[in-house]
Amino acid sequence: MTSILCFGLGFTLASGASLLAGDAGWPGFRGPNSSGLGVAARPPIEIGPTNLVLWTNELAWSPSSPAVAGGRVFVTTFADGKLETRAYATGDGRLLWSRPAPAERLEEYHPQAGSPATATPATDGGHVVSYFGSCGLLCYDTAGRELWHLRLAVAETDGSFGSGTSPLLVGDRVVLNRDLASGSSLMAVDLATGRKVWETQRPEAVTSYSTPILWRQGGREEVVVAGSVTMRAYDLGTGVEHWRVRGLPAATCTTPVLGDGLLFFAGWAPGKADSPFPTWEAMLKDQDKNEDGWLSADEVKGGAAGLKSFDFDKNGRLEKADWDLLGAVLARSENCLLAIRPGGEGDVTASHVAWKGTRGLPYVPSPLYYDGRVYLVKDGGMVSSFDARTGEPHYLQERLTHAEGQYYASPVAAEDRIYFASLKGVLTVIKAGGAAPEILHQADFQERIDATPALVGDRLYLRTKTKLHAYQRP
Repeated sequence: MTSILCFGLGFTLASGASLLAGDAGWPGFRGPNSSGLGVAARPPIEIGPTNLVLWTNELAWSPSSPAVAGGRVFVTTFADGKLETRAYATGDGRLLWSRPAPAERLEEYHPQAGSPATATPATDGGHVVSYFGSCGLLCYDTAGRELWHLRLAVAETDGSFGSGTSPLLVGDRVVLNRDLASGSSLMAVDLATGRKVWETQRPEAVTSYSTPILWRQGGREEVVVAGSVTMRAYDLGTGVEHWRVRGLPAATCTTPVLGDGLLFFAGWAPGKADSPFPTWEAMLKDQDKNEDGWLSADEVKGGAAGLKSFDFDKNGRLEKADWDLLGAVLARSENCLLAIRPGGEGDVTASHVAWKGTRGLPYVPSPLYYDGRVYLVKDGGMVSSFDARTGEPHYLQERLTHAEGQYYASPVAAEDRIYFASLKGVLTVIKAGGAAPEILHQADFQERIDATPALVGDRLYLRTKTKLHAYQRP
């Protein structure tokens, strides 16, 4: 899900967004500062399982995405009970090295939708940093030599879905967000030594899965993280909270993006008007077979996985106290698209929200800012496009033909086109702009796609359920 930045390779600001200067690679989750933008990329369009293939490698499934720098593609994997970081050669796909993560115990995770290798690695071309909820942060040089390992307690998440955030590299620091079932925090770690520089506790009500981004504005460097109900900005140097905006979804999967001097967030979670949860009394009436006033794994819809989703006190029972806690969080949450102005201190919900939207909202894919517009894709293959300055829609919930179903991968863009990949494995390329999405190309990979594609130079790197593909523009 689940699901980083510009590093010492030349960091610039363009249209309010943090971007890599030149063709420097794809440094982590969604590329430069999680923007999804291939700034100088000219990736191919008409790709498919057998078309414009540079190379293809078999690769065990995990939902983490590829990062690219220095002639290497970095991925994390989970297979045969082992966690690994791997490096492949960009030219021919050769496996250059693989390094196991020494986890004594794996974090719990959703076996159908998750993995203990969810985080995308982050790289600056000299280092590669991987995060595993089972054992913490590991840093290697690009030849695969371990430089340090910061051991962290095994992550425990609400619903036991597993971790979903990825590390952020900025300058000489690694920034990691850990929104857990309890003890959530944001930390900065020295890239050279692996020592914590600061750690700030986060009062998050429910586990979230957002990756932090960097916002440089007004002489300040802020780390912005979207969490349960609230988005917060922290000083990069000290970890002190600068501002917060309330009214986000209860469970946040998406990562914000920058553009036109604003910060954009879009997210949706079940439990509000468009997907309400039943009352506790209705739950008991429908599912409490033995009428004892609480629900066991045998009674809850979804079995043990369904029970874990809402058993907040982890006592093996779904009780009214669990349902009341969920209701209290939902009462403060909103499904929304927000544009946020820079600056401010404290609670800036009333003063710094430039505009707000409520339609076309994604569950897992993050929003994309591109050329003055904000693009969203939601389950069902429904794409929306908004004016970044005003929030006025250019089009709303237009369906991508032959690309229905769920979406986990986030959209990416380069050369006036946008790439979408559905969970079922359909990749759709549309023309940017316009009054409706104009499809330029579609390909069915006929297997699951969780990972966000990487756009580097004249290539596109795509991870599917069983393969890592590299495509090259002819």
